[in-house]
Parts: sequence; C-alpha cells; structure tokens
Amino acid sequence: MYQRKKRRPVAEINVVPYIDVMLVLLIIFMATAAVITHGVKVDLPQMEQSELVEATETPPIVVSIDADGNYYASIGIDPEEPMEAVDIAAQVKLALDKDPKTPVMLKGDGKVTYQEVLLLMDFLKKAGVPSVGLMTESFEQ
Repeated sequence: MYQRKKRRPVAEINVVPYIDVMLVLLIIFMATAAVITHGVKVDLPQMEQSELVEATETPPIVVSIDADGNYYASIGIDPEEPMEAVDIAAQVKLALDKDPKTPVMLKGDGKVTYQEVLLLMDFLKKAGVPSVGLMTESFEQ
C-alpha cells in the first residue's frame, strides 16, 4: 500500500514584510531629519553666565525690532532711522566682509511676534551671519 510521508513543520519566519517596514521607517526618518536641521544657529545667553561673555575688540552689530515691527541697525548712516530688512542684511554683509569676527546681536521688543524675529534672522542668515546672539535684559527681583 501507498504510505504518505509526514510533513515536518516549517520553523522559518518570513522576514520580507519586516524589511519593507524598516525601509519605509528609514525613509521617513531621513526625510524628517533633513527638515528638522533647517534653521539659524542661535546663541541664547543665560543670566548666570552673562558676566563671563568674552569682550571683543570690535563692537557688536545690534539689529533691533520695535513693537511696531520696524527694523533698526547700529551700523549705517542713522541708527535711529527705521530700515528695511533687506537693507539691514546688505549692510551687515558689508560689515562682515570687512571684519568676519564681528558679533551680530538681535534685540527685539517683547511685543514683537515670533514670526518677525524669525524673518529677520533668516535675512541675517542669507547675509552670511554665522551666529546670531539674542540680547536680553536682566530683571531685578
């Protein structure tokens, strides 16, 4: 008589779906990492270390935003006259071409929106500023 062979149970795991999922996750992480690292390097001063800030021979370029959204720069013909962000970026670029180690500080009014500060920082980044310092005032307790 014909005798059937017993089939052994197969103990293999199909890993192809796991590889597909891992490749999709890798692509997602690579795409989000490129988006997250976009921005301007900002040096945020801390109040405890404010006395330890290194004094440089060149005075910093101070770019300001008032509560109405007007831009000012400590360089140029008249520092008290409002300027366009494009003009400030051009003057900062000229100053940095003369002395690349000149620090650039950003001073913004407390009522200015975050979007306006980011817009000015973007103009400064396009002007070639490697690092922007944010000015703060110390408050008395």
